[in-house]
Amino acid sequence: MTARYALGIDLGTTHTALSYFSLDEAKPRGAGQPMLPVPQLTAPGTLEPRQLLPSFLYLPNAAEFPEGSLALPWDKKSKDVVGELARSHGAKVPTRLVSSAKSWLCHPGVDRRAAILPWGAPEDVPRVSPLDASARYLEHLREAWDHAFKKHPANEQEVIVTVPASFDAGARDLTLEAAKKAGFAEVTLLEEPQAALYAWLESHGENWRKLVKPGEVILVVDVGGGTSDFSLISVAEKGGDLALERLAVGDHILLGGDNMDLALAHALSQKLGKKLDAWQLNALTYAARAAKELLFGDPKLDAAPVTVASRGSSLMGGTLKTSLERAELEQLLTDGFFPRGRVDELPVTARRTGLQQLALPYAADPAVTRHLAAFLTRQAALAKPGDTFVKPTAVLFNGGVFKAPALKQRVLDVLGSWLGSPPKELPGADLDLSVARGAAYYGWVRQGHGIRIRGGTARSYYVGVESAMPAVPGMEPPVKALCVAPFGMEEGTQADVPPQQFGLVVGEPTRFRFFASSVRREDQVGTMLEDPEGLEEVAPIETTLEGRNAGQLVPVNLQAAVTELGALELRCVEKGGAGKWKLELNVRPTE
Repeated sequence: MTARYALGIDLGTTHTALSYFSLDEAKPRGAGQPMLPVPQLTAPGTLEPRQLLPSFLYLPNAAEFPEGSLALPWDKKSKDVVGELARSHGAKVPTRLVSSAKSWLCHPGVDRRAAILPWGAPEDVPRVSPLDASARYLEHLREAWDHAFKKHPANEQEVIVTVPASFDAGARDLTLEAAKKAGFAEVTLLEEPQAALYAWLESHGENWRKLVKPGEVILVVDVGGGTSDFSLISVAEKGGDLALERLAVGDHILLGGDNMDLALAHALSQKLGKKLDAWQLNALTYAARAAKELLFGDPKLDAAPVTVASRGSSLMGGTLKTSLERAELEQLLTDGFFPRGRVDELPVTARRTGLQQLALPYAADPAVTRHLAAFLTRQAALAKPGDTFVKPTAVLFNGGVFKAPALKQRVLDVLGSWLGSPPKELPGADLDLSVARGAAYYGWVRQGHGIRIRGGTARSYYVGVESAMPAVPGMEPPVKALCVAPFGMEEGTQADVPPQQFGLVVGEPTRFRFFASSVRREDQVGTMLEDPEGLEEVAPIETTLEGRNAGQLVPVNLQAAVTELGALELRCVEKGGAGKWKLELNVRPTE
C-alpha cells in the first residue's frame, strides 16, 4: 500500500516528538507543518495531549498508584509510565526513573541490550535495557498515531527517525532495532543536523535561496539534552541552481543539557547550605532541569522555585526549598559551557585515575565552544588556502539548550572573534520541533521533491583482498586493494563490483582490512590495486560471519552501498546460494 504520510520522529535525550507530512500535497507548508499531539499522563488518572513526549520512563512500585490510574487510551492496563508524569514524579523518586536512554544506547562500554537502567538503582527496583527504554518511547508514539489515525496505521506510512550525526554504526543499528521492537515495520534514519536544516528549508520555501548564496558554508550547531553535534554544509551552484552538500560532521560528544542540569544542581546545593547525599543530589538535578525549562519557556519569569523532599520524608515531612534565578542560570551556563577563547584553544583532556566508576562517558571538557574550535580546526583541509580552520558564513542553531538567547548570542560572539565578524544566523528555527518537522519533510524530499542535501564520500575506499599463493616460510600472502566506493559516491546509492573470484571466510574469527585515499579520485568500483602502499589504512573490522563449517570459503559476489547516514556497506552474496553477509564501515568525512 502506498504511504499517505511521512512520519518524522525526533527520538531525543530529553524529549521525543512526531511530525507528519501529507505526501499527497504538492508543496511544503512552512511553519504550519503539523505535530502529533501525544496523549500522556500528566498526573495519575489525568491524560493530556502534548506536542512533546518527555523521554523518561518510570517503573513504579506495584502499590504506588491506584489501580487503573495509569491507563492509556490504547492500553487500559499499563503498568509503567512514559512522558510528563514519569518526569515529574520521577524527580521525587529518581531511583525508579529511567532517563538519558539515548546516551546509554550509544555507549559501547556497556551491554546496551542488558537491563541496566535505572543506573545504580537498588536491587529491588526493576530494570530495563537502553534498547527497551528507547523502544518504549517509540512504541508510545506509534500507539498514539494509530489511535489518532485509525485508517492510516503507522506501519503503512513512511517513517523517518533521527539520530545524532555522530552516532556510530552500532548505535544506528540499535536505533533501528528499537524501532522494530516498537512495532514499526520499515524505518529510515536521518542525521539530526540535516533534519534541522530541512525544517529550515521548508519553513522558508523558495525564499531560502535569497538567504544564502553559492560559496557559503553553513555551520549547524546542535546542542541537545545529551549530545553536542556540529555539521558543515556548503552552498554550491549546479546547473544554474543552488545545491546543498554536507562537508563534514563532528565526533560524538556526550555534552549537553544533562551536564548543565548537573552543574545547576551543584550550584543550588551550595545555596541550600546543606550536604546532600546521592539520592538528594539526583532529585535536585531533576528539579533543576524543571526550573531551567520553566525559565527558558517563559522569558517574563525572573526565578523558578526548586523543591526537593528531605531524605526519608513522608507526605507530611519536610522539604528543601530554594530558587533558580534567571541571572545565575544564564551566567553559569554561558561562562561555564560557552566560554570565550581563541580558536586554537582545544578541549582539555582530564587526567584519569586507574579506577573509575562505570557510567556514561561524558566529555571531559564542558566547554562547547572549545569542542567547536576543535571541529573547525580539524576540517582545515576544507578551508580556503592560508586558513587554519574552516570559516562558516552562516549558523543554524538547533537543540533546546539554545532557547536561552544568551547562549545563542555567546556562540555568535565567539565565532565572530575567530572570524573577524559574526556569521549571520539563519532565522526561523523551532528549537523543540524542527528536527521532527525536518524528518517528515525529508520523507517528501525522498520522493523527488524539493532540494536534497547531498554528501558523498570524501575519499575513495578499498577492501583488502588476500592473494592466492603457495605457502612460503616467513612470507605472508600479499594483499591487494579492491575499490568498492569511489570518491564522491553519494548516500543512498549502490554499485555492483564486477564479478571476480572472491572467497569469503565464514565460521571463524577473521579480520577485514580497509583502506582509503583522498587523492586517487579516478578509481572506479572494481579497480584492483596490486599494492595498497600509498593508501591510508583505516580501522579494520574483526568479526565472525555465520557459516556451517569453520574456515569455509564461500564464493561470493560483492556489492557496495553508501547508506543515507554515510556508512559504507559491503554486501557479500553467495554465488548460486542463499547466503548473504554484510560489513559496515563508517565513511563520514570526519574520519
